[in-house]
Amino acid sequence: MKFRILILLVILALVSQPETNAQDNLLSLFGDDNKPTTDYAYATFKTSRLVYGHSVENPAPGNLLFLIQHNFGALNSGFYELFGLDRATIRLGLEYGINDFLSIGLGRSTWEKTYDGFVKAKLLRQSSGARNMPVTISYFGSINLNSLKWQFPDRENYFSSRLSYIHQVLIARKFGSSFSLQLSPTLIHKNLVKTRDDKNTSMALGVGGRYKLNQRVSINAEYFLYPENQTTLDREDVFSVGFDIETGGHVFQLHISNAQAMFERSFITETTGNWGKGDIFFGFNISRTFVIQKPETFKAPK
Repeated sequence: MKFRILILLVILALVSQPETNAQDNLLSLFGDDNKPTTDYAYATFKTSRLVYGHSVENPAPGNLLFLIQHNFGALNSGFYELFGLDRATIRLGLEYGINDFLSIGLGRSTWEKTYDGFVKAKLLRQSSGARNMPVTISYFGSINLNSLKWQFPDRENYFSSRLSYIHQVLIARKFGSSFSLQLSPTLIHKNLVKTRDDKNTSMALGVGGRYKLNQRVSINAEYFLYPENQTTLDREDVFSVGFDIETGGHVFQLHISNAQAMFERSFITETTGNWGKGDIFFGFNISRTFVIQKPETFKAPK
Protein backbone atom coordinates (compact mmCIF):
# COMPACT_ATOMS: atom_id res chain seq x y z
CA MET A 1 0.00 0.00 0.00
CA LYS A 2 2.78 2.38 0.92
CA PHE A 3 4.56 1.45 -2.33
CA ARG A 4 1.48 2.34 -4.37
CA ILE A 5 1.16 5.69 -2.59
CA LEU A 6 4.84 6.41 -3.27
CA ILE A 7 4.39 5.60 -6.99
CA LEU A 8 1.33 7.89 -7.14
CA LEU A 9 3.24 10.76 -5.53
CA VAL A 10 6.13 10.33 -8.01
CA ILE A 11 3.68 10.35 -10.95
CA LEU A 12 1.97 13.51 -9.62
CA ALA A 13 5.34 15.18 -9.16
CA LEU A 14 6.42 14.33 -12.71
CA VAL A 15 3.13 15.59 -14.14
CA SER A 16 3.09 18.77 -12.13
CA GLN A 17 6.74 19.72 -12.69
CA PRO A 18 6.35 20.97 -16.28
CA GLU A 19 3.34 23.02 -15.22
CA THR A 20 5.37 24.60 -12.43
CA ASN A 21 8.20 25.45 -14.83
CA ALA A 22 5.71 26.90 -17.28
CA GLN A 23 4.27 29.09 -14.57
CA ASP A 24 7.73 30.24 -13.53
CA ASN A 25 8.61 31.06 -17.13
CA LEU A 26 5.37 32.98 -17.56
CA LEU A 27 5.93 34.97 -14.36
CA SER A 28 9.45 35.78 -15.45
CA LEU A 29 8.02 37.63 -18.44
CA PHE A 30 6.23 40.02 -16.13
CA GLY A 31 9.06 40.43 -13.66
CA ASP A 32 9.20 39.89 -9.95
CA ASP A 33 6.43 41.73 -8.15
CA ASN A 34 8.62 41.91 -5.07
CA LYS A 35 11.25 44.03 -6.80
CA PRO A 36 11.10 47.76 -5.86
CA THR A 37 9.78 50.06 -8.58
CA THR A 38 10.58 53.68 -9.44
CA ASP A 39 7.73 56.18 -9.18
CA TYR A 40 8.33 59.37 -11.19
CA ALA A 41 6.75 62.74 -10.46
CA TYR A 42 4.57 64.02 -13.28
CA ALA A 43 2.72 67.29 -14.05
CA THR A 44 4.99 69.35 -11.81
CA PHE A 45 3.59 72.29 -13.77
CA LYS A 46 0.65 72.50 -16.13
CA THR A 47 2.58 73.53 -19.25
CA SER A 48 6.02 74.59 -20.50
CA ARG A 49 5.71 78.10 -19.00
CA LEU A 50 5.43 79.03 -15.34
CA VAL A 51 4.30 82.56 -16.20
CA TYR A 52 6.85 84.17 -18.54
CA GLY A 53 9.77 81.89 -17.75
CA HIS A 54 10.15 78.28 -18.79
CA SER A 55 9.19 75.45 -16.47
CA VAL A 56 10.77 71.98 -16.39
CA GLU A 57 7.87 70.61 -18.45
CA ASN A 58 8.31 69.56 -22.10
CA PRO A 59 5.70 68.70 -24.71
CA ALA A 60 5.06 64.95 -24.84
CA PRO A 61 7.08 63.03 -27.47
CA GLY A 62 5.63 63.62 -30.92
CA ASN A 63 3.47 66.55 -29.73
CA LEU A 64 3.63 70.03 -31.22
CA LEU A 65 2.65 72.87 -28.88
CA PHE A 66 1.43 76.11 -30.46
CA LEU A 67 1.78 79.00 -28.02
CA ILE A 68 0.17 82.44 -28.29
CA GLN A 69 1.52 84.94 -25.76
CA HIS A 70 -0.24 88.30 -25.59
CA ASN A 71 0.30 91.36 -23.38
CA PHE A 72 -1.72 94.56 -23.35
CA GLY A 73 -0.33 97.98 -22.49
CA ALA A 74 0.18 99.35 -18.98
CA LEU A 75 -2.91 99.72 -16.79
CA ASN A 76 -1.79 103.24 -15.78
CA SER A 77 -1.96 104.45 -19.41
CA GLY A 78 -5.40 105.89 -18.67
CA PHE A 79 -8.80 105.97 -20.32
CA TYR A 80 -7.45 107.33 -23.64
CA GLU A 81 -5.57 104.03 -24.14
CA LEU A 82 -8.47 102.18 -22.47
CA PHE A 83 -6.09 101.20 -19.67
CA GLY A 84 -3.74 99.39 -22.02
CA LEU A 85 -6.24 97.57 -24.24
CA ASP A 86 -5.34 99.73 -27.27
CA ARG A 87 -1.78 98.41 -27.30
CA ALA A 88 -0.47 94.88 -27.57
CA THR A 89 2.75 92.88 -27.56
CA ILE A 90 2.55 89.38 -29.04
CA ARG A 91 4.82 86.36 -29.26
CA LEU A 92 3.94 83.30 -31.36
CA GLY A 93 5.84 80.09 -30.67
CA LEU A 94 6.09 76.44 -31.61
CA GLU A 95 7.54 73.74 -29.33
CA TYR A 96 8.07 70.10 -30.26
CA GLY A 97 8.76 67.13 -28.02
CA ILE A 98 11.44 64.93 -29.60
CA ASN A 99 11.43 62.35 -26.82
CA ASP A 100 10.76 62.12 -23.07
CA PHE A 101 13.79 64.28 -22.29
CA LEU A 102 14.34 66.70 -25.18
CA SER A 103 12.29 69.45 -26.84
CA ILE A 104 13.02 72.30 -29.25
CA GLY A 105 11.21 75.54 -30.02
CA LEU A 106 11.01 78.64 -32.19
CA GLY A 107 9.28 81.96 -31.61
CA ARG A 108 8.82 85.47 -32.93
CA SER A 109 7.93 88.54 -30.85
CA THR A 110 6.66 91.94 -31.91
CA TRP A 111 8.88 93.37 -29.16
CA GLU A 112 12.02 94.52 -31.02
CA LYS A 113 10.94 92.13 -33.81
CA THR A 114 12.85 89.40 -32.01
CA TYR A 115 13.23 85.80 -33.18
CA ASP A 116 14.22 83.14 -30.66
CA GLY A 117 15.12 79.48 -30.80
CA PHE A 118 15.75 77.14 -27.91
CA VAL A 119 16.46 73.64 -26.74
CA LYS A 120 15.33 72.19 -23.41
CA ALA A 121 16.69 68.92 -22.03
CA LYS A 122 15.53 67.10 -18.92
CA LEU A 123 18.68 65.94 -17.10
CA LEU A 124 17.17 64.42 -13.94
CA ARG A 125 13.62 63.55 -12.99
CA GLN A 126 12.10 63.60 -9.51
CA SER A 127 11.38 60.05 -8.36
CA SER A 128 10.99 57.78 -5.37
CA GLY A 129 11.21 54.05 -4.73
CA ALA A 130 14.04 52.11 -6.36
CA ARG A 131 15.57 55.39 -7.52
CA ASN A 132 15.26 58.32 -5.16
CA MET A 133 15.74 61.74 -6.78
CA PRO A 134 14.37 64.73 -4.84
CA VAL A 135 14.19 67.20 -7.78
CA THR A 136 13.71 67.48 -11.51
CA ILE A 137 16.53 69.31 -13.32
CA SER A 138 16.37 70.62 -16.88
CA TYR A 139 18.74 72.67 -19.03
CA PHE A 140 17.33 75.49 -21.16
CA GLY A 141 19.43 77.20 -23.82
CA SER A 142 18.18 79.95 -26.12
CA ILE A 143 19.44 82.33 -28.80
CA ASN A 144 17.69 85.65 -29.53
CA LEU A 145 17.93 87.65 -32.76
CA ASN A 146 16.93 91.34 -32.75
CA SER A 147 15.77 92.16 -36.30
CA LEU A 148 15.06 95.89 -35.89
CA LYS A 149 16.58 98.18 -38.50
CA TRP A 150 19.97 99.51 -37.49
CA GLN A 151 19.73 102.67 -35.39
CA PHE A 152 22.82 104.10 -37.15
CA PRO A 153 22.86 102.52 -40.62
CA ASP A 154 25.68 104.72 -41.89
CA ARG A 155 28.27 103.21 -39.58
CA GLU A 156 29.68 99.68 -39.83
CA ASN A 157 27.28 97.24 -38.17
CA TYR A 158 27.75 93.55 -37.48
CA PHE A 159 25.20 90.76 -37.60
CA SER A 160 26.65 89.29 -34.41
CA SER A 161 25.59 92.45 -32.57
CA ARG A 162 21.97 91.34 -33.01
CA LEU A 163 22.49 88.13 -31.04
CA SER A 164 22.13 87.32 -27.36
CA TYR A 165 22.19 84.00 -25.50
CA ILE A 166 20.43 82.56 -22.48
CA HIS A 167 21.44 79.54 -20.36
CA GLN A 168 19.27 78.33 -17.49
CA VAL A 169 19.31 75.42 -15.07
CA LEU A 170 15.71 74.73 -14.05
CA ILE A 171 15.46 72.97 -10.67
CA ALA A 172 11.95 72.00 -9.57
CA ARG A 173 10.31 69.87 -6.91
CA LYS A 174 6.71 68.78 -6.58
CA PHE A 175 5.61 68.80 -2.94
CA GLY A 176 2.55 66.56 -2.82
CA SER A 177 -0.26 66.92 -5.34
CA SER A 178 -0.87 70.68 -4.99
CA PHE A 179 2.38 72.63 -4.58
CA SER A 180 5.44 72.87 -6.85
CA LEU A 181 8.50 75.11 -6.57
CA GLN A 182 11.22 75.98 -9.09
CA LEU A 183 14.58 77.79 -9.01
CA SER A 184 16.05 79.13 -12.26
CA PRO A 185 19.72 80.21 -12.10
CA THR A 186 20.27 82.15 -15.33
CA LEU A 187 23.25 83.32 -17.39
CA ILE A 188 22.71 86.00 -20.05
CA HIS A 189 25.23 87.00 -22.71
CA LYS A 190 24.72 89.99 -25.03
CA ASN A 191 27.14 90.50 -27.88
CA LEU A 192 26.31 94.22 -27.85
CA VAL A 193 25.51 96.28 -24.74
CA LYS A 194 24.50 99.94 -24.30
CA THR A 195 27.68 101.26 -22.66
CA ARG A 196 31.15 100.11 -21.69
CA ASP A 197 29.99 99.87 -18.08
CA ASP A 198 27.33 97.28 -18.92
CA LYS A 199 28.41 93.67 -18.63
CA ASN A 200 28.19 91.49 -21.71
CA THR A 201 27.73 88.43 -19.49
CA SER A 202 25.50 88.73 -16.44
CA MET A 203 23.65 86.52 -13.95
CA ALA A 204 20.08 86.37 -12.64
CA LEU A 205 18.08 84.12 -10.35
CA GLY A 206 14.46 83.20 -10.86
CA VAL A 207 12.13 81.60 -8.33
CA GLY A 208 8.56 80.54 -8.96
CA GLY A 209 5.81 78.29 -7.72
CA ARG A 210 2.44 76.80 -8.48
CA TYR A 211 -0.46 75.93 -6.19
CA LYS A 212 -3.38 73.89 -7.47
CA LEU A 213 -6.79 75.21 -6.47
CA ASN A 214 -8.57 72.24 -8.09
CA GLN A 215 -7.97 69.73 -10.88
CA ARG A 216 -8.16 72.38 -13.63
CA VAL A 217 -7.11 75.66 -12.02
CA SER A 218 -3.86 76.73 -10.35
CA ILE A 219 -2.27 80.00 -9.23
CA ASN A 220 1.31 80.67 -10.35
CA ALA A 221 3.90 83.28 -9.42
CA GLU A 222 7.52 83.99 -10.36
CA TYR A 223 10.23 86.54 -9.54
CA PHE A 224 13.54 87.24 -11.28
CA LEU A 225 16.32 88.94 -9.35
CA TYR A 226 18.85 90.81 -11.52
CA PRO A 227 21.62 92.53 -9.51
CA GLU A 228 21.94 96.26 -10.25
CA ASN A 229 25.74 96.26 -10.59
CA GLN A 230 25.52 94.44 -13.93
CA THR A 231 23.90 97.20 -15.98
CA THR A 232 23.54 100.97 -16.20
CA LEU A 233 19.95 100.67 -17.43
CA ASP A 234 17.16 102.04 -15.27
CA ARG A 235 15.32 98.77 -14.78
CA GLU A 236 13.27 96.75 -12.28
CA ASP A 237 13.17 93.14 -11.16
CA VAL A 238 10.30 91.17 -12.64
CA PHE A 239 7.38 89.89 -10.56
CA SER A 240 4.49 88.09 -12.24
CA VAL A 241 1.42 86.29 -10.97
CA GLY A 242 -1.33 84.46 -12.83
CA PHE A 243 -3.80 81.62 -13.14
CA ASP A 244 -3.61 78.44 -15.22
CA ILE A 245 -6.94 77.14 -16.52
CA GLU A 246 -6.99 73.77 -18.31
CA THR A 247 -9.80 73.07 -20.78
CA GLY A 248 -9.09 69.80 -22.57
CA GLY A 249 -6.38 70.34 -25.21
CA HIS A 250 -5.96 74.03 -24.29
CA VAL A 251 -4.29 75.67 -21.32
CA PHE A 252 -5.16 79.33 -20.68
CA GLN A 253 -2.78 81.36 -18.54
CA LEU A 254 -4.03 84.75 -17.34
CA HIS A 255 -1.40 86.94 -15.68
CA ILE A 256 -0.29 90.39 -14.59
CA SER A 257 3.32 91.55 -14.48
CA ASN A 258 5.56 94.61 -14.57
CA ALA A 259 7.24 93.15 -17.67
CA GLN A 260 5.87 93.57 -21.18
CA ALA A 261 8.28 91.53 -23.32
CA MET A 262 7.96 87.76 -23.25
CA PHE A 263 11.41 86.40 -24.06
CA GLU A 264 14.13 85.91 -21.46
CA ARG A 265 16.78 88.43 -22.48
CA SER A 266 14.34 91.31 -22.42
CA PHE A 267 12.05 90.59 -19.48
CA ILE A 268 14.93 89.58 -17.18
CA THR A 269 17.41 92.36 -17.99
CA GLU A 270 15.45 95.23 -19.57
CA THR A 271 12.14 95.54 -17.71
CA THR A 272 11.39 99.14 -16.66
CA GLY A 273 7.85 98.71 -15.30
CA ASN A 274 7.33 99.53 -11.63
CA TRP A 275 4.51 97.93 -9.64
CA GLY A 276 4.35 100.89 -7.26
CA LYS A 277 3.77 103.33 -10.14
CA GLY A 278 1.07 101.21 -11.76
CA ASP A 279 3.24 99.91 -14.61
CA ILE A 280 1.28 96.66 -14.65
CA PHE A 281 0.62 94.69 -17.82
CA PHE A 282 -2.28 92.27 -18.15
CA GLY A 283 -1.85 89.40 -20.58
CA PHE A 284 -2.49 85.78 -21.36
CA ASN A 285 -0.90 82.67 -22.82
CA ILE A 286 -2.87 80.14 -24.86
CA SER A 287 -1.23 76.80 -25.57
CA ARG A 288 -2.73 74.20 -27.90
CA THR A 289 -1.22 70.75 -28.37
CA PHE A 290 -1.30 68.84 -31.66
CA VAL A 291 -0.34 65.17 -31.90
CA ILE A 292 2.07 64.91 -34.84
CA GLN A 293 3.36 61.41 -34.16
CA LYS A 294 1.56 58.95 -31.94
CA PRO A 295 3.75 56.94 -29.55
CA GLU A 296 4.38 53.35 -30.53
CA THR A 297 2.14 50.84 -28.80
CA PHE A 298 3.06 47.31 -27.75
CA LYS A 299 1.90 44.58 -30.10
CA ALA A 300 1.72 41.02 -28.81
CA PRO A 301 3.54 38.47 -30.99
CA LYS A 302 1.30 36.22 -33.12
